[in-house]
Formats: sequence, structure tokens, C-alpha cells
Amino acid sequence: MRRVVLFSGIICLAAVQMTVRQAAAQERPVVFANARVLPVSGPPIDAGTVVVVGGTIAAVGPAGATPIPADSETIDCTGKVIIPGLVDTHSHVGGGWGGDASGPIQPDVRVLDSINVRDSGFRKARAGGLTTLNIMPGSGHLLSGQTIYAKLRKASTIDDLFVRDAAGKPLGGMKMANGTNSRKDVPFPGTRSKSAALVRQKFLKAQDYRRKIDQAKDDPTKRPDRDLEMEGLLDVLDGRTVVHHHCHRADDIMTVLRLREEFGFKVVLHHVSEAWKVADQLAKAQAPCSVIVVDSPGGKLEAMDLSLATGAVLEKAGAPVAIHTDDPVTDSRLFLRSAALAVRGGMSPEKALEAVTLAGAKMLELDARIGTLEPGKDADLAVLSGEPFSARTKVLETWIEGRKVFDRDDPEDRLFAVGGYGSGRDQQAHACCTDERLSETK
Repeated sequence: MRRVVLFSGIICLAAVQMTVRQAAAQERPVVFANARVLPVSGPPIDAGTVVVVGGTIAAVGPAGATPIPADSETIDCTGKVIIPGLVDTHSHVGGGWGGDASGPIQPDVRVLDSINVRDSGFRKARAGGLTTLNIMPGSGHLLSGQTIYAKLRKASTIDDLFVRDAAGKPLGGMKMANGTNSRKDVPFPGTRSKSAALVRQKFLKAQDYRRKIDQAKDDPTKRPDRDLEMEGLLDVLDGRTVVHHHCHRADDIMTVLRLREEFGFKVVLHHVSEAWKVADQLAKAQAPCSVIVVDSPGGKLEAMDLSLATGAVLEKAGAPVAIHTDDPVTDSRLFLRSAALAVRGGMSPEKALEAVTLAGAKMLELDARIGTLEPGKDADLAVLSGEPFSARTKVLETWIEGRKVFDRDDPEDRLFAVGGYGSGRDQQAHACCTDERLSETK
């Protein structure tokens, strides 16, 4: 028992010490000097400077013309490239699950309640330069639950990862799906038509729930009983929550657009393997598309017409395009590779870089805070060894809100970047260093 108490005390002390060190580090300005800077919001800066103060970008500009605060820590980035932290609009890192087999539509379920923040996938994602994720439940339901927008800070609980609004509320979206994944035995739908009908019926029920609340006014005796499912759907219908909708085939894509037109919700279309077939319709609707780019799709017939040209076709048509990993479908460490494959398929390098930064930030409605290197935004960035889409380029460092969360020169971080024995371990806390203290208590 003494060992447990002693160990707990050591862990608490280590956590406090780490917090103090991080706070102190954040108070000191950090200057990234002599880098090739790709801000996304503007043209490249060949000999650029990025100044970070208090976790926020204070200045971005050419060397010699950018004010440098006193007492700064200067990092020489000669020969290196700095880009905004990568934004993944669709990830399953953390092993979170959503709805169960009791029904096809479960808007009350929150994926945050089942995410393991010690999942090694978080460390691998940081090794890929990712800084913000939309962590989703799966697509085996018409509606599988609420997603969570997460910053990949070093964490000991899920609360440490939340992206919060001005009132402190954790932000996220709502995961929906159609196509083959949600077609199962009753109570799930057996056809695409029944899938759409069930969704329509549930949204109509939510509208009726809202009508009853409005009619009750301030009389609590007339208000309907609280219903978590209806509250989740009203967040969607009232525009507080974005729907992130899994779909592949062109007919499924058009079904989502019809539902959006009928009920007025905000939606991002995910995967969209056949988006190239309806690119003009997507552009006309200005429907945001988050594309998965893999070079050997397989797995399901509805993805058989996936094309590396999808990003290019959507770009040419004028539809908003982002790229995602769907990790573990595509490893987060290969996120830049996905964008490079989109370039191979005809997408412009500028739009491909935007697709893994600013476009994703817009789809999560976080573009005022992340997605570009601009003064006033969160100091989320990745330091690369070369151009983003070169096969030889490596992510050297990842920074979130002015704090380094990945360093390839650190042997442990390097392990999670390149793989090997121990890189799949999930349960080691990485909010503070405990290995040596664990041995002290034995």
C-alpha cells in the first residue's frame, strides 16, 4: 500500500513539475528563423521567420523585416520548411466507438466517452505533423453519434484534447452515413431507400420536439421530457453542429444533398469515392468534400470507382476539397503522402496543401484559429526536412500552441515515427515521464 501511495505522490509531483515547465516555456517567445515558410494564406517566404508568443503566432514574414521580441528562444531552421499544423477531418485514433446494435440512429452517443488518450495512434499522428483531428465513431449506423474536435496536445485525460468554444464547451460534429455500411438486419435498414426514409422520419420527430418546446414557452409543466436524442438532432437542425456524412457512391452523395436541402443542416461529405461523377452538382451546391486518397482502395464494392483524380476534378469544378486519413485506413504518419498522391492525380500543389490544412479547418469551422500561419492564430505548425510532397521529406518537429509535441531527434518520438518494438504500446502516460519512477517503486 505504501508503494501505491508513494507512486501516486511521485506521479502528481511529476505532473505539477511538467505543468510548471510547460507554462514557463510558453511564456518565452519562440522564433523559427531562416525557414522556407508556406503559410497557405499567402505566397511562400523563402527565408522566413515565424514568431510565437504565448501559444499564438505573433508574426510571420521575411528574415530581417520581422520584429523579434526580446528574450526570445531562436531556432535556426535553415534548409527546413515550415507549414501549418495538419488538420485531419476524419480520424478514428483513440479506438472510440459510437452507437450499438439497438438502433440505426443514435445522436445521443458521444465518442469522447470511449476514447483512450493513451492510444499510440496519437503519438504516431503527431509524428505525421497532425495537430487537429475530428475523431469520429464508425459508419455502421445511419447516425452513430457525436464526434470530437481534438488538439493533439500531450494528454492524460480526454479533457486535455478538447477544442473548446468561448464558453468552454467541447466542440465536435455529428457522424452520419449511408450506403452499404448501415444496411443490416432489422432494426437497421435493408435498402438505400429505407435508409433515407428512417433519417427523414427522425428529423421530422426532432422538428416536432422543437415545436413542443416553443409552444411551452417559459412554462416548465408544458415542456416535453428531456430527450438526449432529440437534443442532438436539434443541434444539427439549428446549425450548431456540422454533420460529417460518410458516403461513397454518386447516388448516395445526391441523397445527402437532398436531405440537406430539405432540412437545412450543414454537412461535410466524407470519402466521396464517386464525387468525380457529380462534381458539377457538388460545386453548384458548394458542398464541402473530405476525400480519402489511397492507392489500393479494396474493401468494398461501393469504393471501386475511387480515383486519384477526384481532388483535381473537384478543384477544377470549384467544390471545396479537404483530404483525410480515416486512420487506421490510412496511417496518420502518411497524411502528406495522401496529398502528394492527389497531386499525382492532377490536383495543384497549392490546393493539395490547403486540403490538409485550411480546407479541413474550414470544414470543422475552426479556420479563425487554425489552418494557416497568420498572426493571431494558434501556433500549430510542422517543421519539415524538405518540400511537403517530396517522397524524401520527413516531419522533424510538430508544435501545438507554441509547445513542441514531437521531435524526431528524440529517440522515443522517433520510435513512434518509424515503428519498431514498443511503438504499438498504448498505456504509457505521456503527460509526464514515468518509466524511471515506476522502477523506483519496485
